[in-house]
Amino acid sequence: MSQTWWRGAAIYQVYLRSFADGNGDGVGDLAGLRARLPYLKDLGIDALWLNPWYPSPMADGGYDVADYRGIEPVFGTLAEAERFIAEAHELDIRVIIDVVPNHSSTESAWFKEALANPAARDRFWFADQPVNDWRSIFGGPAWTQVPDGQWYLHLFAAEQPDFNWANPEVHQEFEDVLRFWFERGVDGFRIDSAALLYKSDTGYEDLDAVHDVYRRWREVADEYGERVLIGEVWLPDQERFARYLRPDELHTAFNFDFLSCPWNPAELRRVIDLTLSTHTPIGAPPTWVLSNHDVTRPVTRYGRADTAFEHGGRLHGTPSDPELGRRRARAAALLSMALPGSVYVYQGDELGLPEVEDLPDELRQDPMFARSGGANPGRDGCRVPLPWSGDEPPFGFGAGPSWLPQPESWRKLTAEAQRTDLGSMLTLYRTALAIRRDRLGDGTMTWLPLGEKVLAFTRESGLTCVTNLGPGLVPMPAGEVVLASGPLDDGALPPDTTVWLTAS
Repeated sequence: MSQTWWRGAAIYQVYLRSFADGNGDGVGDLAGLRARLPYLKDLGIDALWLNPWYPSPMADGGYDVADYRGIEPVFGTLAEAERFIAEAHELDIRVIIDVVPNHSSTESAWFKEALANPAARDRFWFADQPVNDWRSIFGGPAWTQVPDGQWYLHLFAAEQPDFNWANPEVHQEFEDVLRFWFERGVDGFRIDSAALLYKSDTGYEDLDAVHDVYRRWREVADEYGERVLIGEVWLPDQERFARYLRPDELHTAFNFDFLSCPWNPAELRRVIDLTLSTHTPIGAPPTWVLSNHDVTRPVTRYGRADTAFEHGGRLHGTPSDPELGRRRARAAALLSMALPGSVYVYQGDELGLPEVEDLPDELRQDPMFARSGGANPGRDGCRVPLPWSGDEPPFGFGAGPSWLPQPESWRKLTAEAQRTDLGSMLTLYRTALAIRRDRLGDGTMTWLPLGEKVLAFTRESGLTCVTNLGPGLVPMPAGEVVLASGPLDDGALPPDTTVWLTAS
């Protein structure tokens, strides 16, 4: 194992509830994931990132953690998690798990103790009355009253009380949690809401003291060798974003500018240049992300007139051209995989799954939907369980109905249906990831001037990536075609298509 494997890794995100159901209860679990490890090995990924698998009431899909040292019984047991880590390592797949340091659960031992004993409340933000008018990120007020009259702060759902990071006990608790999982073989942590830990009288985002937390966490991670810390850092200021990636803090952070960027050549070029100029001076590798468990799936997003993404405006129900979206999603996949750094694949994107926008309201579970009174449809549409095989739901996901219903049309998108189809999205991903492992990943790139509607660059391996974002055909540079996201036109590159070439 390389000390810097994470610099160019292809990392696959597993939303465990929706990946594969091994015991037939309709919810994905560790048994289902372990059974599908050969699929992931064949896909060609280097690491798995799992969303929270801890015991939780599931008020926010597991991000309301009741116990950071256990496994949610619906998913399995701690012993099974340890077996999963070992089996993944046998296949040379590393394991990254979520850690949630901003908030806990109202069902956690600490919060229950705080309710029973006001003297134990300093681990959270309690006050005799709301000290500001902050709003929850999920909608509604950010303060909730407890029976004895005090109020507690929750930047997310009311079931997710915020920790008070001015309390040394909180620091020690999370350092112990990191060690607990490192000693069980976990290769790294994705840090949820990484910039929100500290609060002041006027704000809570990106306060300077948060960097001291991650300097200490880096010291802990370095004690265990080949470990990685990955930040979920949503910041518009790239200079402040870069502070999280200094050599003594986090190893990488998610590139949300790229994820949110519209399918526009000037904007994509701007974001790529800004990303490289931010990361290169501090020696940190960029990350390239097209979607995740919080984001409208690319096949749907790229088929709309407005192809950007914003959490506050998910454009639910906005018309989307499925063929255009699919063509652009294929092109975007090859573009992102060719860029220098690490790349993330959200489960199901390799199958070309669309956003499911017609879920019945009574089945939606995302607190964004409930707390907005239905105005925000929430994130359930990108969390619908995966289709593995067969002609009708649950498409091999499990033995019975899945926790969110799958569309009947997904019979054409199952992993089984796509496995031997040379034109499928799955074949494209599998082929591209194999090439990427040999010829791309970490490194540098050099732009090629092929026109304002074209993004073209060469990597140090000699592979050239060309993406046509314009309305017409464009000539391709000389070279042998290695892979294309769609059919080529007699030496010309059609619109919304990416091609990889090498010198002939």
